Amino acid sequence: MKRNVIIDASVLAALLNKNDTYHQWAITQLKDIQPPLLTCDAIISEVSFLIGRKQQGINVIFNYLKLGIIELPFCFSSEYAAIEKLMLKYADVPISFADACLIRMSEQYRNSCVFTLDSDFLVYRKNSNEVISLIYPEFK
Repeated sequence: MKRNVIIDASVLAALLNKNDTYHQWAITQLKDIQPPLLTCDAIISEVSFLIGRKQQGINVIFNYLKLGIIELPFCFSSEYAAIEKLMLKYADVPISFADACLIRMSEQYRNSCVFTLDSDFLVYRKNSNEVISLIYPEFK
């Protein structure tokens, strides 16, 4: 059974920046992942901010979308109540809107894992109390 991989902005930024500490780790992990990688609009916005005005990075993201390497199946307008609940629950972490969307996606895709560099995902839980399966560096 194919495992759905939900990708976070931190990993996308590392993939796009050869000088990032986790660039090679992210490349290595990506070799074992079958596309498409799932994410949401909030992550595209976040990674666009993280990479700044580097046109090449923006081009890569849009090419990944055009080629179907990354897909955006999440629809906030039908999930806002669940997102609000997650943001209230984890307000003290604090949680970002993008992270709440990824947690919700992990609930929607039962056989999924979140590909991230964000240690907050070690704290977050899906379906109230279930550990979220992660692709996360052991050495972080």
